[in-house]
Amino acid sequence: MDLERELQRFISEHKDRIGLVSMDAPLISNLSIWSNIALIRQYHQNMPLNEAKNIALELLSRMEMEGVLGKRNSALDPEERFCIMLLRAAMVRDAILVLDRPFSILINQRDGAFVMDALKKIDDLIAETYIFDYSWAESCYEANNDQ
Repeated sequence: MDLERELQRFISEHKDRIGLVSMDAPLISNLSIWSNIALIRQYHQNMPLNEAKNIALELLSRMEMEGVLGKRNSALDPEERFCIMLLRAAMVRDAILVLDRPFSILINQRDGAFVMDALKKIDDLIAETYIFDYSWAESCYEANNDQ
């Protein structure tokens, strides 16, 4: 089964809890970074704006990314964009995190260390994590299996 079909099958099976990090699910360009993150709790849990914003700010602090909170998607570098997409996905309650070909976002990275470090910072928000990638990219993740 090809990667796209398998990804779509997985998403449809778990649709209520999927937190997707993918080039196919970009950040909303006309929203600030904190708004992109907060939007998930506002929409899915009817959380008040200030409460959702405070959670977004706390998560940005965990990632040591407070400096990007007022920026927009176009002003981010690939690593910042990935982390913001990751935070947004982790805002889904009991998130089943799906990373769809993370190196299509992280174009400057050569291995999974950056991905694993970012995941560790928010592991309390994530129920499960799945990486969908091509078999030839498997070696990018192997060095991090012992962590």
